[in-house]
Amino acid sequence: MAKKSGRLIVILECTEARAAGETPSRYTTTKNKTKTPGRLEKKKYNPNLRKHTLHRETK
Repeated sequence: MAKKSGRLIVILECTEARAAGETPSRYTTTKNKTKTPGRLEKKKYNPNLRKHTLHRETK
């Protein structure tokens, strides 16, 4: 029997585009829920704004 993995698939959404009312870019990634229980934040590229912006995990 295989062990359960502590990894979750999460969606990262652009915070700057959301605040400006534009179309936010979204990325998917995985995270270890035991080591990072809070929301994940990463700098990713937003093709609509043509720059790197902060992307935060959605609920």
